[in-house]
Amino acid sequence: MDIFEKPIEFLKGIGPGRAKILDKELNIRTFRDLLFFFPYRYVDRSKFHLINDLNESNIDVQIKGKFLDTNIIQQKKSKRLSAIFSDGSSNIELIWFKGFKWIKENIDLNSEYVVYGKINWFDNRPTLPHPEITKVNNYNIKNISGIYPIYSSTEKTLRYGISQKIIREAMHNLMGILKNELNESLSNKIISELKLKSLKESFSNIHFPKSDLDLTKARFRLKFEELFFIQIQLLKRYRDDKMKIKGYEFTKVGEFFNTFYKNYLPFDLTNDQKKVIKEIRKDLGTGSQMNRLLQGDVGSGKTIVALLSMLIALDNKFQACFMAPTEILAFQHYDNLKSILKNMQIQVEILTGSTKSSIRKGIHEKLLKGEIDILVGTHSLIEDKVLFKNLGFVIIDEQHRFGVAQRAKLWYKNNFPPHVLVMTATPIPRTLAMSIYGDLDFSIIRELPPGRKQIKTFLMGENNRLRLFKFLKEQIELGKQIFIVYPLIEESQKMDYKDLMDGYESICREFPLPKYRISVMHGKMKTEDKDYEMKRFLEGKTQIMVSTTVIEVGVNIPNANVMVIESAERFGLSQLHQLRGRVGRGTEQSFCILMKGKKISNDARLRLETMTKTSDGFEIAEVDLKLRGPGDIAGTQQSGLIKLKIADLVKDQEILKLARKYAKILIDTDPKLNHDENKNIKLELSKITSNKKIWNLIS
Repeated sequence: MDIFEKPIEFLKGIGPGRAKILDKELNIRTFRDLLFFFPYRYVDRSKFHLINDLNESNIDVQIKGKFLDTNIIQQKKSKRLSAIFSDGSSNIELIWFKGFKWIKENIDLNSEYVVYGKINWFDNRPTLPHPEITKVNNYNIKNISGIYPIYSSTEKTLRYGISQKIIREAMHNLMGILKNELNESLSNKIISELKLKSLKESFSNIHFPKSDLDLTKARFRLKFEELFFIQIQLLKRYRDDKMKIKGYEFTKVGEFFNTFYKNYLPFDLTNDQKKVIKEIRKDLGTGSQMNRLLQGDVGSGKTIVALLSMLIALDNKFQACFMAPTEILAFQHYDNLKSILKNMQIQVEILTGSTKSSIRKGIHEKLLKGEIDILVGTHSLIEDKVLFKNLGFVIIDEQHRFGVAQRAKLWYKNNFPPHVLVMTATPIPRTLAMSIYGDLDFSIIRELPPGRKQIKTFLMGENNRLRLFKFLKEQIELGKQIFIVYPLIEESQKMDYKDLMDGYESICREFPLPKYRISVMHGKMKTEDKDYEMKRFLEGKTQIMVSTTVIEVGVNIPNANVMVIESAERFGLSQLHQLRGRVGRGTEQSFCILMKGKKISNDARLRLETMTKTSDGFEIAEVDLKLRGPGDIAGTQQSGLIKLKIADLVKDQEILKLARKYAKILIDTDPKLNHDENKNIKLELSKITSNKKIWNLIS
């Protein structure tokens, strides 16, 4: 058996009982798990505190002295041990609520001790509950002084007596067992160039650092290693996919593309759009399947890039499909494509869950005969009954809304997998993209199309409510429409935020019939009711849409130029940015008004100030990454990918860039890792991949 896979119960100081708790509470099952259970902070045990000098800024304290007295005190329902400890100039009370009988019997009033623990203050008096106590002579033998690791714990681990002392001693025993098993996992070239400490030294110093410098070097080595092996897997997968997964070779850009580009393109393309189209054209001609992520801010013109890409497929006698996450968005894309292609001989159809059976049957037949060029739809496109004559190109909009299995189904509609372009209006910071989408090509559109004006964003409090209503009435007089978004659907007893229905009623009072007409929409409504309300607003029959965040993605109403977000402090940055993107779709000046409550947290204040300062989605995403962390940014489907042991994608961006650089050099020069100098890397990679498969993301 591999020593690293040995169950933790066989380690001295653990045993079956503690092993069970460690497994359940901290996911520590094997020697390997414990080895990678890194301290979350460190304390300096070389310093001793004087009791007279203690103040409330002290957290962990260490005192040298003698016990003067110990007493078991009867409380209402239990007992506690109280001990008076003196450092020679003053006294402090030490308290134990559990396991104190053994402690009392073993305290020697004639010996000198070192006590260590977290300080508590009560009535301006310090106490030390459940401190570690060590006789001075043992303290010196065990070499406790120095930088001391502090490990994560839970209520349950503490209740079962798994203290910091127990974990440290177990870790000490483990390091003794594994010291000759920690073989080098990087090449001598990388170790030499980056002046890295050995793997053995790094693990030793991460758990029991001899100095601050040793700890810094150990952290750097282990963070680099973790990110390096992730990047190798991603880059290796990317290279393998390019070589193995064959795709249709689109050799020509012909009549459909050129006619549309010359005669019907509604506006001049930005430089970013032209650059992305060139990247896509290059991919389509390689004979390998394209798998590209297109990031572009709200309103940056991703859809026209998608259309031009589909026209290349049509020029090569292939069909294309366009998958959207909601019916509203699917119909929006369908109407847009029908309108923009009306003067061309291109057959566009739509298929959604609400498509009638008779129409659905006709679409199925036309698809198989090749009589439909572009099919727009929702999840309905991936049903087994939907078969194409020759599907060559797939667009997936707001790709994070679809699961991996759903996206994969589109691969099996033909002999070869179609080329895939996935689009998102949720900007992802580059460092995060390197680790989530590192096996993909990705393109970015930053420029907004010409004529688009920046959305003016204002922050207002409740005292500005009347001013807000006056402004909204002025905009309606100018023929404009307004979104008002609320965070809650029902009243919550715990929160004093206005809920949607309260808000709707107050808006109705302020904007009464027949002069004003109001739509209302939320997630609990039936699809047909939501569609009805959205249609009324889209056709200009209502001037105000009161809604929850169901309008966050994809709604395109050029005449709506004001977005009011109530209790804006309750929304995340990404959500605020998406909501703001629902306006500013036309050439008129648009506005976003963030209404805030009286008391908001520092994080919420930073979010709202960021929104007023910038409209750059990538800048906003960087702030969001710092506030929320990578797991949340990636979304629930991807969050499991980034549970790193020691590296931090926010704080360690420079190490990530360095790791990717070295991984890329390695994969470019020795893709199969067959060179003798890379044998350590190959061995370590095989251990990692046999232990845990790299995520199988399809786009």
